[in-house]
Amino acid sequence: MRVAITGSSGLVGRALSAELRSRGDEVVPLVRRAPATGEIGWDPVAGTVDEGAFERIDGVVHLAGEGIAEKRWNDEQKARIRDSRTVGTAAIAEALAATDAKPRVFVSGSAIGYYGDRGQDELTETSTPGDDWLAQVCVDWENAAAPAARAGIRTALIRTGVVLSTDGGAMAKVLPLFKMGVGGVLSPGTQQFSWISIDDVVHGIIWLLDNEVEGPVNLTAPNPVSNKEYTKALGSALGRPTFLPTPSFGPKLVLGAELAQALLYTSARVLPTALIDSGYTFRHATIDEALTGLLGR
Repeated sequence: MRVAITGSSGLVGRALSAELRSRGDEVVPLVRRAPATGEIGWDPVAGTVDEGAFERIDGVVHLAGEGIAEKRWNDEQKARIRDSRTVGTAAIAEALAATDAKPRVFVSGSAIGYYGDRGQDELTETSTPGDDWLAQVCVDWENAAAPAARAGIRTALIRTGVVLSTDGGAMAKVLPLFKMGVGGVLSPGTQQFSWISIDDVVHGIIWLLDNEVEGPVNLTAPNPVSNKEYTKALGSALGRPTFLPTPSFGPKLVLGAELAQALLYTSARVLPTALIDSGYTFRHATIDEALTGLLGR
């Protein structure tokens, strides 16, 4: 299988590329610089893709986008976050639609931010979107993939939860604090934490490439936990105490109130109904399994 990937140098893209190659697939990265042999050039800002880019491609995985937590949010950064998703996705989807020999499948990124702040409600792929800014970005992001679906390409929209990995992402950033024994609950601690291990992100995407699944797909583990439960599990996996709570004013001072609220205090209990119904088996179904696998304890 020849799989074109945007964001192939990111946390998920690197792991996905390695796993695809290990099973004998060919990975074709989309790059923003002048492409080398075996690469495709594209410009997500201008919304352009090399002509004929997706000829002889079997599947496309679109992961690229400005990092949500790269910088404090202001109007300029929020526009960059939105445009990197909507303009870039539209460029890919329209290029796919214009391809004569079309790829069989398009796996396009989204996020559980789609659901907004929903407290303790259980959320599936049929749940309505939230009403905050990030939820609207996700709605627009998914809508930008529509040209590929309208052209008859099987399109899966992956609403990805918090990816647990020691190589990057949210968990890697807090690991040093927890190893020093100063990690703590983010008050109030009841906010729902919809997570997924890096292994299940990778194998979940490959499952979508290989199986007839389309539409929204929650890429989350089947057992979300509260922030308090996650904090306790991570401390236990590391053999460190977690009794010091983290007052909300600290992260809000560092990140800015809106970004901190979106990243740390929004509650969404998201269930992977579409994946489970399609027959996917999780490598790490519980937080303890995931942390044991990641931390080797």
